Amino acid sequence: MVSETVQAVVAFGSNLGDSASLIRWAMDRLESRSIGPLLRSSLWSSTPVDCPPGSPIFTNAVAILTPWQGDSPEAWLAFLQTVEKEAGRRPKLVHNESRPLDLDLIVWGNQTRNTRELILPHPRAQERRFVLQPLAELVPGYCFPGQSLSITDLLHRLPPDDQLRVCAARK
Repeated sequence: MVSETVQAVVAFGSNLGDSASLIRWAMDRLESRSIGPLLRSSLWSSTPVDCPPGSPIFTNAVAILTPWQGDSPEAWLAFLQTVEKEAGRRPKLVHNESRPLDLDLIVWGNQTRNTRELILPHPRAQERRFVLQPLAELVPGYCFPGQSLSITDLLHRLPPDDQLRVCAARK
């Protein structure tokens, strides 16, 4: 039996503390659990979406990785939540409040999920310019599982974000 290589996409966000350093640190943590190096987007600054008034600007990025054989989306979700806590994230008191680190599992190969704990592909990723723009840097023609529109096509359907721009280029 030939095993299929699963590509996973993780989105990173931060608007508390040294956001760029936190995201780079988190990328390094995730790379330790990937078969090979992460494919990393640039760091982008973006307007807070659906956040409390006065929320600071976000720093966002995405990474594409290859999980270890036998890993599951559920195990990765737990790992991502552990990394968030290690970065100082506290339990939510207010919906979409500022946070040092937010990690979202966006895609896990071609798999779909719809459970209380996990929905794949991420249900709002295709509506979020701060996820799609960094992802378009890496794989502009990619289509989410079950979708026919590419990342580039989805971006063309979204309203502009005047704050969205590269704040640190890919290395």
